[in-house]
Amino acid sequence: MAKTAVADIIIPTQFEQYAIERTAELAQFGQCGIVEASPEFDVIASEGGREVKMPFWKDLTATRQLLSDSASLTVNKITSDQDIARIHNDAQVWSVNHLSKVISGDDPMQAIVDLVGEYWARTDEGLIVSSLKGMFAAGSMSGNLLAIHSESVAGTTTATRLNGATFVDACAKLGDRSDRLTAVAMHSATEAALRKLDLIDFIPDSEGKTQLRIFQGRRVVVDDNLPTRAGTTDGTVYTTYLFGQGAFAKGSCKLDSAPLQGGMGTEGVELARVPLDSDTVLINRRRYILHPRGVKFTSASVAGDSPTNAELETAANWTRVWENKNVRIVAVTHNL
Repeated sequence: MAKTAVADIIIPTQFEQYAIERTAELAQFGQCGIVEASPEFDVIASEGGREVKMPFWKDLTATRQLLSDSASLTVNKITSDQDIARIHNDAQVWSVNHLSKVISGDDPMQAIVDLVGEYWARTDEGLIVSSLKGMFAAGSMSGNLLAIHSESVAGTTTATRLNGATFVDACAKLGDRSDRLTAVAMHSATEAALRKLDLIDFIPDSEGKTQLRIFQGRRVVVDDNLPTRAGTTDGTVYTTYLFGQGAFAKGSCKLDSAPLQGGMGTEGVELARVPLDSDTVLINRRRYILHPRGVKFTSASVAGDSPTNAELETAANWTRVWENKNVRIVAVTHNL
């Protein structure tokens, strides 16, 4: 006798595709171009292994030579390096009990479907913030860091705060490439301080529905997960980040859509039933790359098959391999 199963309501392949598309749509960093979907990374993420090595030729830097009839020319060479990105493998599990549906009069499984994209968007942004913490703790990123903060309230001045002048100094870290910086991510307290100075502009989006925050011509992302810490003496030190278009590249692997042997669903979305508990379980798995271009992840202290957020925050795991100007990220540590 035919019956309607959970798999008839939640089609695994459609759920997986929906989750990927919805995550990209809702991610703040994606909306303003900080994260750029890369078809090349989609392909790489679909291959095996734990990391991706991306070799490149370094720019020519030899000094000018003059022809002479008494000395030979000095022979130079082109050198290479490689960027390295780590592949992430995530999963999350949600369970719905029969009573939660019949007593509430609503469908909690449908609520999970509706909310899953936003959940993964927050997860991705947490991964980006962890990567930023680790990168800028590494000595190789010092050329992209403007540290103007004071470690005490008494030492706080206009020069230690983020404002119009110090923001220009931050942009100048990329020199003649500063025009590449198109977005800025800041804590809500920083954004509020800038609004009090009348430095934040609000403009309608392309559809005239949402007001976009703009600071010195750059799109503003407000995120309270950005780093803050107590000053050595007192007060608070904030970190604000400036980004260029596509500073982070993302690629997603569409997992095998074949039905699971002995199970229900696919590798990306598996459904299970615990009948004695009246529970329905949904497992969502992901394999993807989310990497800052030009700063390699060395995996110096990664214990498992995928790095944890704490391992992403470890300075020893990061080394800048592109020239400072070509890494489209600048960090500013400051006070309010």
